[in-house]
Amino acid sequence: MEFRILVIGIYLRFGACNLVLVLNRFILLLASGFGSGYSPFAPGTVGTLVAVPLFLVLSLIATPFYEVTLAAFFFLSCWVADRAQISWGGRDDPRIVIDEIMGFLLTMLWVPKATLFVALGFFAFRFFDIVKPPPGRRLERLPGGWGVVMDDVSAGIYANIVLHLVRIIMP
Repeated sequence: MEFRILVIGIYLRFGACNLVLVLNRFILLLASGFGSGYSPFAPGTVGTLVAVPLFLVLSLIATPFYEVTLAAFFFLSCWVADRAQISWGGRDDPRIVIDEIMGFLLTMLWVPKATLFVALGFFAFRFFDIVKPPPGRRLERLPGGWGVVMDDVSAGIYANIVLHLVRIIMP
C-alpha cells in the first residue's frame, strides 16, 4: 500500500515520463550493485564485496525465510539484469553486478557466518565465477537476464560445495 502511494506521489509530482526515468535509474542502481559496477577495475570483484555486508544483514533472517528471500532475490536479479541489458544496450554489461551479489549470497547458503568462511566464500566464488566450470559457460547463453545470473548461480553452487567440504574437514 505504501509503495503504491509512493509511486502515485512520484507520478503526480513528476509525470509519467519522469516516473519511467526514475524507475529506470533505480533499476540501474540495483543492477550496478549500488554503483559498484562502475568500478574501472574488476567491477565483478567490487560487486561481490558489496554482497558481503548484504549477506551479513540477511544472515540474521531465520533459515526458512532466508531461502525464500534468496529465491525472490534470484528472480529480481534476473529481471533487473534483463532491464539493465536493454538500457545499456549490451549483453552481460560489466556494470551489471547484481548477478555477483546473487552468486555470493548462494555461496554462503547454510554456511557459518564466521569471518574465515566469509573470506573463503568470497575467494571461492570469485575463482569459480572467473574460471566458469561446466555448465557456467553454457548457462551464459540463456536469454536475457537468465544468462547473466545463471552462470553466477553455477559459480555460487560450486563455491558453496567447497565451503561445505571445508566445514566437514575442519575440526
